[in-house]
Amino acid sequence: MTLSLAHLSDPHLTTGVLGGAPALALRRALGRVMMLDPRPDCVVITGDLTDHGRPDEYEALREVLGHFPLPLHLIAGNHDDPAALRAAFAGTPFLDGDASRRRDRDRDGDAAAPDCQYVVEHPALTVVVLQSTVPGAPGGLLGADRLAWLDQALAARPGFPAVVCLHHPPLPIGIPLLDGMRLADGPGLAEVVARHPHVVRVLAGHVHRPVVAPFAGTVLATAPSTYLQSGLRFDEGAPGYLPEPTSFLLHLLPDGSTTWVTHAVAVSHAAAPVF
Repeated sequence: MTLSLAHLSDPHLTTGVLGGAPALALRRALGRVMMLDPRPDCVVITGDLTDHGRPDEYEALREVLGHFPLPLHLIAGNHDDPAALRAAFAGTPFLDGDASRRRDRDRDGDAAAPDCQYVVEHPALTVVVLQSTVPGAPGGLLGADRLAWLDQALAARPGFPAVVCLHHPPLPIGIPLLDGMRLADGPGLAEVVARHPHVVRVLAGHVHRPVVAPFAGTVLATAPSTYLQSGLRFDEGAPGYLPEPTSFLLHLLPDGSTTWVTHAVAVSHAAAPVF
């Protein structure tokens, strides 16, 4: 049986006269996901769901997502407001995951899942979502409490492959301006992930580019934006955001294999049909 997860990021939805293009780009990306055969087991969007974190932008996001039929899980980014995100999506399958399991774990005395962190137990895959945002700052931080929560979440289901999702990449990617706003405690995340060999991917966004690197015994992958890509600039200047072709990543365990692979799936320049 093939197992797969579609990895989208950074749609930056907004409203008003500037809202049409990012919304259309996200709709097109989700439509491309729907044309995959077989369809993915689930979809994640690794942050910067909106451009300003306003309630009206989350309403626009809800309209775009509509009744998307596949399991889809949202991650908060530095452009998001976690409280507004939770207010808009609390109790929906887009955010809370298996809420009953969360309540059971909290009653058992485990660390409570703070903010927009949660665990989703799919039949053959565990998705663990972290919140790495710092109020008023572009960079990210998890801290001791969230790392302890992650350690417990991963230990709860060691017999299944797990993916860890957050917005800020925990490694430098070679673009200095973006590296200055990566996850500040990346080594702490690496220490936790390394204790759990069933983690098959660490998934991030934030940099608006597809990047893959070894990390803590597994693989770190950042997904491109569904809207605009950051320029590939290796000096200290601002990379800027460009209308380069859009795509998303598909993380795949082929039938009969024990090795996960990652495909880049074209969207804006795809010859394949869009749902």
